[in-house]
Amino acid sequence: MKITGARTEPFAAIRKRALAQAGVQSGAARALPADKAGFLGLSEADLTPAVRGAVQTLLTEIDDLRGEVARLKAKLAEVEGLADRDALTPLLNRRAFMRELSRIQTFSRRYNSPASLVYFDLDDFKSVNDRFGHAAGDAVLKAVAERLTGLVRESDIVARMGGDEFAVILVQAGYRTAEAKAEALARTLEAAPIQFGDWSAPLHISFGVREIPIEGDPEAIVAEADAAMFIRKRERHGG
Repeated sequence: MKITGARTEPFAAIRKRALAQAGVQSGAARALPADKAGFLGLSEADLTPAVRGAVQTLLTEIDDLRGEVARLKAKLAEVEGLADRDALTPLLNRRAFMRELSRIQTFSRRYNSPASLVYFDLDDFKSVNDRFGHAAGDAVLKAVAERLTGLVRESDIVARMGGDEFAVILVQAGYRTAEAKAEALARTLEAAPIQFGDWSAPLHISFGVREIPIEGDPEAIVAEADAAMFIRKRERHGG
């Protein structure tokens, strides 16, 4: 990613140009004894009205550059934030979630604090798209994202992993605690069908839980939670 708009002129070049406009050779200024050197390498005797004007121009240039750097930093932070967000919902995307999972592993290792990952899947979601259209499917995904965010703690991490799959990191929660919380979340989500215009779509949710180990590949941890979800889904459907 490349952000344009910043000035590329080096500070030394700006200084040299400003001094040249005032008729002062920058090389002569640098040749002054150190004990007589003043601001920007100029002695008091060198600060003629023309040089003072050049210095003021230089200071204005510096202020402009500082303001431009601040604006670019703010823009970069905004772009980086958008890069971490799911395109449809207000949740983190998979890339950001994997980074957070690694961070949680480090925290758990350092402070001996448990954490667990819950992987959710919307059963029969394809039928919503087939029956009501993709706009309805998008409405379901947005509603699930908003509900999940509202049902967990601020310190927990929620992401859409792609399609109709979501993941939640429950901090300070071992396997048993996370299993109970996941069950409660699934039942709460299923209790209220999604309303979209004149139709109502019931939710059916499967989930898998994996306590996050202090060591191990984050991708493997997600895969294990996904596998646990698939087993639960198969059991629910009698397969």
